[in-house]
Amino acid sequence: MPDAVVIGSGPNGLSAAVELAWRGADVLVLEARDTIGGGMRTEELTVPGLRHDICSGCHPMGILSPYWRTLPLSEHGLRWVKPAASVAHPLDDGPAVLLYPSVDDTAAQLGPDARAYERLMTPLLHNPEGLLSDLMGPLGVPRHPLQLIRFGLLALRSARGLAESRFAGERARALFAGCAGHSILPLERMTTAAFGLIFSIAGHTEPWPVAEGGSASIAAALASLLHERGGRIETGVHVRSMADLPPAKAYLFDTSPTQLADIAGDALPAGYSRRLRRYRYGPGVFKLDLAVSGPIPWRDPRCLEASTVHLGGTLDEIAAAEAAVWAGEHPENPYVLVVQQSQHDPTRSADSHHSVYAYCHVPPGSTLDLTAVVERQIERFAPGFGQTIVARHAMNTRDYQAHNPNYLGGAIAGGVADLGQLFTRPVARLNPYTTPNKSLFICSASTPPGGGVHGMCGFYAAKAAARVLLPVQGAGRCGLRPPAPASTSHGPSASGRTGAQTMRASWGGSENTTRSRSAPSHPEGPHPTLRPCPPTPERPVRTGLCARSLCPSWPSCWARA
Repeated sequence: MPDAVVIGSGPNGLSAAVELAWRGADVLVLEARDTIGGGMRTEELTVPGLRHDICSGCHPMGILSPYWRTLPLSEHGLRWVKPAASVAHPLDDGPAVLLYPSVDDTAAQLGPDARAYERLMTPLLHNPEGLLSDLMGPLGVPRHPLQLIRFGLLALRSARGLAESRFAGERARALFAGCAGHSILPLERMTTAAFGLIFSIAGHTEPWPVAEGGSASIAAALASLLHERGGRIETGVHVRSMADLPPAKAYLFDTSPTQLADIAGDALPAGYSRRLRRYRYGPGVFKLDLAVSGPIPWRDPRCLEASTVHLGGTLDEIAAAEAAVWAGEHPENPYVLVVQQSQHDPTRSADSHHSVYAYCHVPPGSTLDLTAVVERQIERFAPGFGQTIVARHAMNTRDYQAHNPNYLGGAIAGGVADLGQLFTRPVARLNPYTTPNKSLFICSASTPPGGGVHGMCGFYAAKAAARVLLPVQGAGRCGLRPPAPASTSHGPSASGRTGAQTMRASWGGSENTTRSRSAPSHPEGPHPTLRPCPPTPERPVRTGLCARSLCPSWPSCWARA
């Protein structure tokens, strides 16, 4: 039987599988749909040959993921296409503001707020990768405490409060509001400033890229790496209960908290399941995929330099639109996010057609057709845009939930990320990836650090699951058994149990209890019998060979060849 079964093949499910396979586990990934990817799927939705990203279309957190940066994804076909600018924010009464990699180039567009922008951003960019590594994980002891404190004092504020206190002009305020709008929260809420800062930091560290060929290429690269490390993927497997799962030592759910409660049933205590069902998902989205006859005719042509365009006008307009959504309303002028992938990635284009990806936030469960509203908002800043449209494909919140059951009510970001749920997702727990059942884990975007295509939720869940897998002296990383051939049957194990029976026994505490053996003392420094130890998000130093003094996993990591 496999050591670990991962339910769901989104960015976090695949990342968890890749990490466990590298640690020596025999891993099986189960996916309900015929194609893998979760929020990383790409399909021809409008005209033949024109590829559209269904959910995630731009990947600022993907290129900066502390985990993915340690993986050889480029060797498995992933290519990041970087634009000249991450964001363009057009305005009615002047040229657009662009978020360039250079702070100076960005600040130069902000008039009287140029120095204020530099003073805000420059201190946060001394070691942006280190700061992001502390931010993109669960609560814990930071490796860069001073930088995190500097960030935290600003991040706890509301986006509106920070923008209005730091900037006098509308241009800087609008740019910051557009980045903060990714929070899917009213901009008057505490911690929304964190999103504005994180997305700005990301844009000054690496231009927000698109994946060459479509977001599905990220899933393909992760799957290829998983296969190389001995893992397996089965598609078309619907998991509705634990009885649908093969026996294994650990199960990792790349699902919503509600789905985890439904599937696990009595394998989880009733009180914990009730807490999972109280999880808040927040607003949904309405999305348009358009085939157009050429590049978008922006009033300011510089908007074509950016991968992402934030449409909403001023800080006041964006704040009003996001507050209306939380009040259950559909704003007349919504905050619209546009990604122009084919402008930067010609491999997606069919003939002379270009793809346009545009969505706005809506109340959860909304079925209102906002095609005209979204197109009007684009036309506001790109006169004549409507005349370039060749074909349309729309998805409302119900369509999104049907496409991916993780998107309850059309919520694509894994759940509300406000102060009440930012650090306690899916429930308040010392290790948020664990459950009261020692064999069940959750690895979806409903765990820290939350939404986005970056794989960090899966990485940390894999670390948690690795601790319960039986350690064997002399085996692979962290003492897991080397991968072994396992039956793909979903029936009873050799002991006669199904996955559901194994889970109930594990929760009862009378069976399936594993005790870690004490690992022998790790040799002092490198040792000729140790295999190369690749970098991890916690240990980015490339030491060549595992060395106790540089490895925070020691002595649990017994990395003998």
